[in-house]
Amino acid sequence: MAKKASEPKNVLERTYNVPLRREFLKVPRYERARKAMDALRAFIKRHMKSEDIKIGKYANEMIWNHGIKNPPHHVKVNAVKDDKGTVKVELAELPTYAKRQQKKQEESAKKAEELKKKTKKEEAKKEEAKTAAEKKEEAIEAIVEKAHEEKAEEAKEVLKEEIKELKEHPKKIHQPKPAPQPKSVQQHPTAPRSV
Repeated sequence: MAKKASEPKNVLERTYNVPLRREFLKVPRYERARKAMDALRAFIKRHMKSEDIKIGKYANEMIWNHGIKNPPHHVKVNAVKDDKGTVKVELAELPTYAKRQQKKQEESAKKAEELKKKTKKEEAKKEEAKTAAEKKEEAIEAIVEKAHEEKAEEAKEVLKEEIKELKEHPKKIHQPKPAPQPKSVQQHPTAPRSV
């Protein structure tokens, strides 16, 4: 059997207050936010000793919040390194709207789990009802089959008796009935005559 891909385990977790101002002042104003992102990536690369760095959604939004010309001077981030060497960087304290979004996601996940449980229970009940209905149908089919078999046996017995009678009395051979003649319509004397 193939092994399931296990989730990577966190090996190292640190919080950094990353200075960005010295780096983004070295470039023109219209490139400051890009340079701040590069500075954040270089800082994490140097301190966490890893090449594979993934910057989170909220850290990215924080740097780009005031546009490309005005990034923040410092960013406080949590860096988490897993056993595969991937470093994930996210803000140390999430903004309030992000916390609300996480709560909503957790609540919706709970509701989804409850719905799954309810649907599983309902499906189990339906299956039980189906099995009961199927058992009833099978019993009815068995009874019908027995009735058909009994009728078939009775018909066979009747045929055997008729054959015996024919063998004993050959004169009683069934002759076909003559075709019925059409009935003649009687006309009443008071009715007008048709010409």
